[in-house]
Amino acid sequence: MFELQKVDKIFPGVHALKAVDFEIKRGEIVGLVGENGAGKSTLMKVIYGAYQHDGGQVFVDGKTVRFHNPRQAMDMGVGMVFQEQSLIPNLTVMENIFLGFEKQFVNFGVIDWKKMAEAARHQLKKVKLDISPSTTTSQLSFAQRQLVELAKVLTLEERVQGDLVILLDEPTSVLAKDEIKLLFELVRDLRSRASFIFVSHRLDEVIDLSDRIYVLKDGEVVDVVNADEADVDSIQREMVGRNINKEYYREEQQKPYDDTKVLLELESVGNSGKYRDISLKLHAGEVLCLVGTEGSGREAILRTIYGLQRPESGSVSIKGQALKGFSAKCGVEKGVAYVPRERKIEGIVGGMTVFENMTLSQMGNYSRAGVLDVRHERALAREWIEKLSIKASSENADCGNLSGGNQQKVVLAKWRSGGSDIILLDHPTRGLDIGAKEDVYDMVRDMSAAGIGIILVADTLEEAIGLSHTIAVVKDGEIQKWFDCKPGCKPSLYDLIHYMI
Repeated sequence: MFELQKVDKIFPGVHALKAVDFEIKRGEIVGLVGENGAGKSTLMKVIYGAYQHDGGQVFVDGKTVRFHNPRQAMDMGVGMVFQEQSLIPNLTVMENIFLGFEKQFVNFGVIDWKKMAEAARHQLKKVKLDISPSTTTSQLSFAQRQLVELAKVLTLEERVQGDLVILLDEPTSVLAKDEIKLLFELVRDLRSRASFIFVSHRLDEVIDLSDRIYVLKDGEVVDVVNADEADVDSIQREMVGRNINKEYYREEQQKPYDDTKVLLELESVGNSGKYRDISLKLHAGEVLCLVGTEGSGREAILRTIYGLQRPESGSVSIKGQALKGFSAKCGVEKGVAYVPRERKIEGIVGGMTVFENMTLSQMGNYSRAGVLDVRHERALAREWIEKLSIKASSENADCGNLSGGNQQKVVLAKWRSGGSDIILLDHPTRGLDIGAKEDVYDMVRDMSAAGIGIILVADTLEEAIGLSHTIAVVKDGEIQKWFDCKPGCKPSLYDLIHYMI
């Protein structure tokens, strides 16, 4: 029902897609995997009409088409559920579902809200979501917003003839296991009316949900495998072009930290409703991981240390000096860096170049008499692009157009180049492929060896155990248990879970 033949996409200095052949049949779930920068996002945008292909052909039901924008793709039954979500938080659920298609509810210039609410209930029923259509979207959980996104795409059923093609871009990246199970059941139920393209870095999930899997590397399809014949190891090898290092978390590189040098200390810090009585010390070269369930208080502790939230009690000291002012500016001046969970929202500035993003936190070092020294900014960016193997056409590339893994490297380069010696990592590998994760793990070990103190909120418990010198288990806003994580003597998953729940 949908096919690409020999599709090319070229950007200045980058051949993003090279003669890509891709097809999807009615009722089929097709997996799409590859490293960050392999071309997955570009291929998705070509299918969705956000990019126009430079060569080859696109077919829908055997007829040649060329989408000039996403609206044209939607008119042909192609919809997309975005990883970063496209919902507007201060609008209601029903306003988001029918955003851009409100005319059907307008009488004499006035929207019939009752009619819109009834139509929204019909769409929500398709995704088995029992909420009021008049609920403000910001009040929903991430999983609920994901289902509203899917309901929004399914409105195409009433507007187009034929079946739908729905693109799922990392739909499970921040969902809990039971939420992932529900989403997969829903996708399987919807196969009678839609085909799906499922993009994820979680290869076990791709194998579980998909019928066939396309593997991309450097803009080319290197393999197409049936899911029932696929295994994680072989797909990983094809994605990265090598065997994955069995020392995945670089435990052999873990060196003892300097327990005589305290970089950061919290004493009985509390913030009502978020955490209470938090006391910890971070030493030079130490990787301290906070583990806990969603909402346990881990992320709020990080944001307090950086200066985004003010504690109501206790004290914070950086390098022996009590912290009095709480702001991001104050944190940066004290050498504290923060790599946030939502890198596209808080980590980078899309529309600005790679070099502008890298020097954003240290512009005072690159200005003379109020005028920026752009030549030195660019030189710094070129140095870090080479040092971290960032895939960008040049330091002048738009940071918003880089893959997730390369954006994360730009954020890390911003702080490393600025001399920060306390780095807070909030889910630093979220949404990254296997190769990009290995690059982040290498950077964590390099920073630790250089004497930088790191507080980590990891994406998985295995990641926390593998990377950490020390683990603090946080439950209901309190530290329940401390674990020493020397190589060869690391706690088990059960040891952590016992205190987490």
